[in-house]
Amino acid sequence: MRLISICPSNTELAVYLGLKDDLVALDDFSDWPLDLNHLPRLGPDLSINMDLLESYQPDLVLASLSVPGMEKNVVELEARKIPHIVFNPQSFQDIANNLETLGKATGKEVETREVLKKYNHTLNTYRSISANIQQPTTVYFEWWPNPIFTPGKINWLTELSELAGAKNIFDDIELASVQTNWEDVFSRNPEHICLSWVGVKQSKMKPSHVLKRKNAHDLQAIKNGHIHLLEESLFCRPSPRLLSGLQKLAHLLHPNLYPTPKE
Repeated sequence: MRLISICPSNTELAVYLGLKDDLVALDDFSDWPLDLNHLPRLGPDLSINMDLLESYQPDLVLASLSVPGMEKNVVELEARKIPHIVFNPQSFQDIANNLETLGKATGKEVETREVLKKYNHTLNTYRSISANIQQPTTVYFEWWPNPIFTPGKINWLTELSELAGAKNIFDDIELASVQTNWEDVFSRNPEHICLSWVGVKQSKMKPSHVLKRKNAHDLQAIKNGHIHLLEESLFCRPSPRLLSGLQKLAHLLHPNLYPTPKE
């Protein structure tokens, strides 16, 4: 099967189901696993070169609506009558459903069952631990610094934080992504600040970006030294790799309650 993925999370879904060798081209941002780096690239996920994509004669294209602006890819695939599946997951259950859909479409039902068995076992382990935490610690996730974007209630990071014994301070807003401002963040006074800027490597994110904001040193997170730089690839992509992010965050926030994550 000639398979093309045009966003990183979909590439990761395919790899989890054992479809790595079926991939013939990818978007520019798909960077895991590293042994896919030899594949042809079709441009960034918001500006896919559709003429080039079509030239590879795919049997199936894995599209996504996980980032605003990806809709134009879907419109173009439909116009060209290129076979495709569109994913738009916001929760761990959505990701499981996407795995199942992709497994059926590619004849990988057996592999899907095995992947989901491990996936659900990990989730259930973390659910059982988090259920015994009486006072979850409050967390602010920053997806983008200017203007500030943060996940709202309808987002996998709100669910991930709950499984990690935490509470997203913006879980009262019924959106997947919330544009807000520093004054609003400050008024919510989180116990932990987690920076995970979309498309930015850890090495490029600096705590100083937050520390120079107005009255930042008055926040309890800053006073206690609880400002964390998280790997964008483990927190901003709706794929099973979120489980690795969950394991890291849970142990970071509650090292005495959650197991040490495997490297």
